[in-house]
Amino acid sequence: MGFTFVENIGYIASLGVLISFLMKDIKKLRIINTIGCSFFIWYGIMLNFSIPIIVTNVVIVIINAYYLLIPKE
Repeated sequence: MGFTFVENIGYIASLGVLISFLMKDIKKLRIINTIGCSFFIWYGIMLNFSIPIIVTNVVIVIINAYYLLIPKE
């Protein structure tokens, strides 16, 4: 039983998000989570534009970027 290319992207996305939650350092968590979410966005596009997958992960990427790029006071 083989996996399709699209399924592999979904598994990579899931693995990225899962690994991110194993991080103790919040910056590493956000970076790895952003990578996983980016794969989920790609996956959602490849599933004939699955809007719930795409929108949810775009919002998470924006939140992660905000906290990664805005300097702490």
